Amino acid sequence: MPDTALDAVAAVLEAVGAVTDPELRRPLGELGMVRDVSVADGVASVGILLTIAGCPMAQRIERDVRSAAATVDGIRDVQVDVGVMTDEQRAGLVTLLRKGRPQAGSPFTAESLTRVIAVTSGKGGVGKSTVTANLAVALAARGLRVGLIDADVHGFSIPGLLGLIDDGRVIRPTRVDELMLPPIAHGVRVVSIGMFLKPGTEGSAVPWRGPMLHHTLEQFLTDVFFGDLDVLLIDMPPGTGDAAISVGHLLPHAEVLVVTTPQQAASDVAVRSGLLARQLGQRVIGVVETMSPSVLSDGSVFEPFGSGGGSAVADKLSALGDPAARIASIPFSSVLRTSGDAGLPVGIGHPDDPAARAFTDLADDLAIRPRGLSGRKLPLSVG
Repeated sequence: MPDTALDAVAAVLEAVGAVTDPELRRPLGELGMVRDVSVADGVASVGILLTIAGCPMAQRIERDVRSAAATVDGIRDVQVDVGVMTDEQRAGLVTLLRKGRPQAGSPFTAESLTRVIAVTSGKGGVGKSTVTANLAVALAARGLRVGLIDADVHGFSIPGLLGLIDDGRVIRPTRVDELMLPPIAHGVRVVSIGMFLKPGTEGSAVPWRGPMLHHTLEQFLTDVFFGDLDVLLIDMPPGTGDAAISVGHLLPHAEVLVVTTPQQAASDVAVRSGLLARQLGQRVIGVVETMSPSVLSDGSVFEPFGSGGGSAVADKLSALGDPAARIASIPFSSVLRTSGDAGLPVGIGHPDDPAARAFTDLADDLAIRPRGLSGRKLPLSVG
């Protein structure tokens, strides 16, 4: 038990300051969210400051603060007073989160330690978004810090695939001044245009042309606070249109996964998306084949879309430039489909399904695969 009241205050302050903000993923003490602490007759009074009024994490933060303070020896009761940051305090917090940069700017530069992987395809309906969502969750399950940008503005489906739906509406980011804190699903920080449409209009079309698409993607990179990420996945729109070109210009150092089905109609056009990525300076790191042949319970092979499309794409891309390989085959799986419809990644709900194991293997492969560092400045110093 602390010898003095001053020792007790210090102990409670240390315990409370170490509580992690669930959205910012940093300690409250570091963020300036602990206003004051006092202790009298075994009762700890703790004042905390939320970033905004109506913070969606308010109850969780208050609960975690109460629990942390209660762990200090000699504390028999905890009272928590919840306030809100002033404009000046919020501005200071935003500058802190941006590491001293007062103006917005993309943290995902060529010198960043975050690995950026764009998941692309030649045509829609090949399972590109399903690959992105399940790969993101599989990478997070390995302990990596993962972010996901749904750049498929016209056909966004990531919020639904990851279960970011509450009472029929897409869960929205929390806004702290001009900074947006993305919602988290299964350890993955996610942003999608579907989170910014007016409630009740999520099913409507987004009739945007190139300049608006470019501006939106740029905002996702600059105004959304992902924190320090190990991997940023981007669910690209299918084809070689404006959005794909914009991402290429904004993130020319990104690596690219090309997704195709075994069907020749899909594999032929998938090659074009890989070629565009190369023209924009990006590096194709592999081909993922979805809806691949699967083995049934009687031992027979089910091939609804044929076979060989992924290898064909890899061979064509290799013949037209740097070597590319088929690095994953996701077998046709009804469980994968139903899991996606339910908003529950297959690796979470059905980890033993062959598709779930394929995503785990893909995550393991990408996690140990070195990224291309050619032309990048590395943060090295000579002592």
